Amino acid sequence: MSALALSFAVIFAAEFGDKSQLMALAFAARHGLRTVLGAILLATALVHIVSVALGVVLGATLPQRPIGFVAGLAFLGFGVWTLRGDSLDDDDEARAQRTGRSAFWLVFGSFLLAELGDKTMLATIALATDHGWFGTWLGSTLGMVAADGIAIAAGAATARIIPPHVIQRTAAALFLAFGVWLCVEAVIA
Repeated sequence: MSALALSFAVIFAAEFGDKSQLMALAFAARHGLRTVLGAILLATALVHIVSVALGVVLGATLPQRPIGFVAGLAFLGFGVWTLRGDSLDDDDEARAQRTGRSAFWLVFGSFLLAELGDKTMLATIALATDHGWFGTWLGSTLGMVAADGIAIAAGAATARIIPPHVIQRTAAALFLAFGVWLCVEAVIA
């Protein structure tokens, strides 16, 4: 249960301001909320099960202390990455604007490719090295879908109430704090 809660919180925070969240907004404007969220759920579930598998293998084969320290450094990097922000490039914009009968598969494929090597995938790998695989997978998947769902459903209203830079800085601060905690825990363990 703690793996689920932790993974949900970390990935939920990480997804705010991420490129895939911007893609979700663009796709939802064109293809509808249910289609986009369904495709995001399937793509995220697949990417995160691979991420969890990698994390479990690394956690079982490598000593915990160095893994904890590297995970802490990774989270510090994610904090900096989040502060830097993401934006859609021309290819992402073009994918989001395509129409056709297979909107679900278009969104699914775009998210699958966008998430490979993304900070949420890397964060899921790091979390799975030291936490239960199922809770990490379920929490990270639900955290990402929840963040994208909120962005889609309330994106315009949220931007008027809470400036995007506040959301971005809050997510970065969470990553930085978690990174420091992991590094300190690895050093004193």
